[in-house]
Amino acid sequence: MNRQSEVFRPVDNRSVVDAVVQQIETLILDGVLQQGMKLPPERELSERFNVSRVKLREALQLLEHSGLIASRQGDGTYVARLTGDALSPAMIALYGRHERGFEDYLEFRREIEAFAARLAAQRATDVDKGLLEDCLARQAQAVADADHAAALAEDIRFHTAVVAAAHNSMLVHTTTSLYELTEQGIMYNRQAMRGSRDAPEQLLVQHRAIVEAIDTGSAGDAAAAAEAHIDYVAQAVRDALAAARRQQIAEDRSRIRHDR
Repeated sequence: MNRQSEVFRPVDNRSVVDAVVQQIETLILDGVLQQGMKLPPERELSERFNVSRVKLREALQLLEHSGLIASRQGDGTYVARLTGDALSPAMIALYGRHERGFEDYLEFRREIEAFAARLAAQRATDVDKGLLEDCLARQAQAVADADHAAALAEDIRFHTAVVAAAHNSMLVHTTTSLYELTEQGIMYNRQAMRGSRDAPEQLLVQHRAIVEAIDTGSAGDAAAAAEAHIDYVAQAVRDALAAARRQQIAEDRSRIRHDR
């Protein structure tokens, strides 16, 4: 027997199941399938994979056993929660009570955002760039409508799109919980920035600068633009919080004078 043939092993029907598992795992790893997403019905999946529904169920059972997907009775199959909380509820509350926590969060975000923008400038595809342009258009509309909730949602969607354009699966998954904190208003006090009339427009301008650098493949400029963006956010929030404290002090003094 030719010794070269020894590298080939028998193939049985089990390889079909393994192939389905590997494809779904890869989609999850790459961030194409994200936590909370609902998978298509079994019939549709079996047709797409060109496998029997029996083999498909075997593959889904293996994925569920490994904790990557979860079945909901009568509702379908979903990608499981794959990232833990960045901080425990007690730690989040502690950060919320101390300004230093917010400073540390933004310091960390500054490095992550610069890293993501640098990689995105080097790796972004035309599809990625189109998604970034779409994010800018949506944000511009939210700013024009003075829709603060939509503006925050588009802000998070933009940063998520930059991370996706970096094509680093570890970056995609590690930033998920960070952006959840932002979305919940725990670590990014956009409410405090509302007092600054030009803040929404400035954020949009800064996002455009990041996208322009990514479009031209200027990794250094993309990283610098991302750093400048976070620096602006940090200072704007500091200024807004300081103004709120001055307002509170003024109101307290006024109450005391009226009580005399």
